[in-house]
Amino acid sequence: MATPTTPDAVRTVVRDRYAERATSCCGPDPDRHAREIGYGDEQLAAAPEGANLGLGCGNPVALAALRPGDVVLDLGSGAGFDAFLAAAAVGPTGRVIGVDMTPEMLAKAQANARAAGVANVEFREGTIEALPVPSASVDVVISNCVINLSPEKPRVFAEAFRALRAGGRLLVSDIVLRRPLPEAVRANVEAWVGCVAGAALRDDYLGAIRAAGFTDVAIVRDTDASALLGGIDTADPLVAAVVAAAGGPERARALAADVASIAVSARKP
Repeated sequence: MATPTTPDAVRTVVRDRYAERATSCCGPDPDRHAREIGYGDEQLAAAPEGANLGLGCGNPVALAALRPGDVVLDLGSGAGFDAFLAAAAVGPTGRVIGVDMTPEMLAKAQANARAAGVANVEFREGTIEALPVPSASVDVVISNCVINLSPEKPRVFAEAFRALRAGGRLLVSDIVLRRPLPEAVRANVEAWVGCVAGAALRDDYLGAIRAAGFTDVAIVRDTDASALLGGIDTADPLVAAVVAAAGGPERARALAADVASIAVSARKP
């Protein structure tokens, strides 16, 4: 299937695919995937059951240096895995707002919050290009392997900048490219939903953060995509999509060398 040609069409396809992921649970071993990308057993045990769907590419909460009392905004919060970990870190005097455009994901996150009795987290429906939060209202923005799915990444970073208070921090884990993708992968919507075809070149990604007004932009972690591909575990539907678009496991492994999983920090002056 070819990639849709308008931003709204891309968002519709991504929303539909992640609705399927929300209602069908997760990959074959979400905890193993989480450990591979930087989560510890203590964090896995602390998250409510069903919050970890095995969809991330890093651990932004571990790198965000959250403080008690912080107000945190999680872009593309899904079933709430990172939001719940952030809520524990900021404590009862802090607050976490998760934003997601997929109703099925929101329903799952809200049910998880009720079941776990977590009172300092809420989940709002909206797109990350038009965040449903007031300007200058949060201390930290986090995101985990979501901005690469947006067809309008500069708008996402502009919105994050707007939402942050002066001195606020941005910490995102995401997928970027070291070199342009082959056309067959870039044009395949399944690879887009698999977090690869929508990825920007690394310099363009960092440039968009700076263009939004952020300073102190720095890569704090940079690895290839081998952990994301999970050893070419095609039982994971998103990995299978990337492998199919690449033309098979061997080509997918070669592609992984051009795809990086990074964590980026920045600050609003």
